[in-house]
Amino acid sequence: MIRFEGEKDFPQPPAELWAKLSDVRFLVQCLPDVESVAATGPDYARMVLRPGFSFVRGTLEATLHVVDAVAPTAARYTIANKGIGSSADVEATLTLVSQDAGTRVRWTAEVKALGGLLKMVPSGLIRGAAQKVISDTWSAVEAKLNSPTANA
Repeated sequence: MIRFEGEKDFPQPPAELWAKLSDVRFLVQCLPDVESVAATGPDYARMVLRPGFSFVRGTLEATLHVVDAVAPTAARYTIANKGIGSSADVEATLTLVSQDAGTRVRWTAEVKALGGLLKMVPSGLIRGAAQKVISDTWSAVEAKLNSPTANA
């Protein structure tokens, strides 16, 4: 449906980075607009999001799953979102490749399905909103990894 892809370099070695990026409890702390977390584990989180987009009012219930994890090289996630009169299903994949002393992450994210009112939103608005969420999430991951408490 709508696909995004890119690369991001990190100074951490693949095993250290994979441990964080495959842990949903870490990822939930990096997602923008999380209002509350109802349940969480290493490979599952259920949360409430309050997106700041004009075409999504109120809150969304989101479920994030790690559906496939191959240490220390890959992880695949599904994200299911449901709101009043709207829904969206997203799949994301990360591939970690050793590079010098750090890691290059090759990522893809694909909106698999839009339901309800989101079907009527122009794809350009969806694309722009998704790119902002992706950018904000990677920035938060980088900041969290580089914070003094990242290894705590």
